[in-house]
Amino acid sequence: MSSVATYYNGKSVLITGATGFMGKVLVEKLLRSSPDVKAVYILVRPKAGQSMQERVVDMVKCKVFDKVREGWPNFHEKIKAVNAELTQPNLGISPEDTQELLSKVNIVFHCAATIRFDEPLKHALLLNVMGTQQLLALARQMQNLEAFIHVSTAYANCNRRHIEEVIYPPPVEPEKLFDLVQWMDESLIQEITPKLIGDWPNTYTFTKALTEYLVQQEKGNLNVAIIRPSIVGASWQEPFPGWIDNFNGTSGFLIAAGKGIIRTVKCNLDAVADIIPVDVAINLILAAGWYTAVHRPKSMLIYNCTTGGINPFCWGEMENYVIATYKRNPLEKAFRIPSANMTSSYLIHQYWTTVSHRVPALLYDLYLRLTGRKPRMMKIFNRLHRTMTLLEYFTSRTWEWSSDNVNMLMNQLSTKDKKLYCFDVRQLHWSEYIENYCLGTKKYLLNEDMAGIPAAKQHLRKLRNIQYAFNTTLLVIVWRVFIARSQMAQNIWYFVVNLCYKFLSYFRASSTLRH
Repeated sequence: MSSVATYYNGKSVLITGATGFMGKVLVEKLLRSSPDVKAVYILVRPKAGQSMQERVVDMVKCKVFDKVREGWPNFHEKIKAVNAELTQPNLGISPEDTQELLSKVNIVFHCAATIRFDEPLKHALLLNVMGTQQLLALARQMQNLEAFIHVSTAYANCNRRHIEEVIYPPPVEPEKLFDLVQWMDESLIQEITPKLIGDWPNTYTFTKALTEYLVQQEKGNLNVAIIRPSIVGASWQEPFPGWIDNFNGTSGFLIAAGKGIIRTVKCNLDAVADIIPVDVAINLILAAGWYTAVHRPKSMLIYNCTTGGINPFCWGEMENYVIATYKRNPLEKAFRIPSANMTSSYLIHQYWTTVSHRVPALLYDLYLRLTGRKPRMMKIFNRLHRTMTLLEYFTSRTWEWSSDNVNMLMNQLSTKDKKLYCFDVRQLHWSEYIENYCLGTKKYLLNEDMAGIPAAKQHLRKLRNIQYAFNTTLLVIVWRVFIARSQMAQNIWYFVVNLCYKFLSYFRASSTLRH
């Protein structure tokens, strides 16, 4: 029997961020591995014109639940949605729902957060820090709570090169910052944000660092653990290889590379690409929840959920895997043939940005205007470049994370649990994982049928022919301009043309004789 799976059977679990990428995988794994779980409460808010109920209906229809749905069509009956808003007083939960949560919840998994790097500081504080503070206040009143698991990020302390599994003191007390942003004008907050966040690269990592400190200070007598995943990528094994449902971070760049939109990326080729598969992170979260509730550690444990120190993989290695996969399994309606130039040189990157990004975008938008359509490619490139600039901090550096607590937890698991809740990344083969990740972007993000690969390959051949024709035409134009000024160049030109003519004549004659 699995100790971890058995523990969750009969328990009522509260999950925030359940409609997000990690949240869906957490709900799915929990229902699949512990089918006798009593209830899964999820905090959901209306969003983008959708009511809470509509968002939950969309969530349970998601492909990630296909395995659960096969053996248990009515799995959604275990999911109990609660209308909530983390930025509102008392989380915006009704008194009736509050009473139910206080009396029934046994474990809390707090996954909700804004992950936008350029989020205005006030909103990032409201959601990431104050939202957590209010959830902790609610959790301290829960009568049967056994564990509170907070999902942070491995980059919460990215201003340090070596990161231990400890809480580091923040540069400012969270409460003082709350008081400051309450009365200050939005434009003024925006202006002083760089000074407030100091050597953190963005408001996301800064507020995550504040949140960790706040959890430590305000947990009271709760059994709390903090999980720090690095760059969360597509699934490794569960519920199936390569599952992904958002364009954030690495996923968006893989698609842009596969479509031939992005041709150059500025990064340190030797820097570690610390990508953690989403199912690995979720397995660690569930295992940590079990350990925290059952063993009740004397102090709050932090788990650095990373791959770099155990099974390192560099950004420079990714280029070949990605391009090779997309050439074997091309995306439909690619803009150009997939190709990538990863460099740490600013000048080389700027050159390729101009030649491979801006000029083609301007030409394509000109073509769209001439054909009566709305230009869009330059807007796409500008948006991608802004995102690349935000991510450059993380693709140009390497961090060292200790993993003593992760190793300890792994040793606490039975042989059965090590398989069912696998978070041992030493077994991860990067070439296979990156290939499945690329295929996942095709199948699950773009919803492209694998049966359409022959047509997509034909489209790539067409693009290749267009590229050859364009390059040849450009060469001829440049050469003609050049030879018009030099007799020697003209002689060379005529010699080359004559040689090509003779070769073609010989080739045609040989083909005729063979037939």
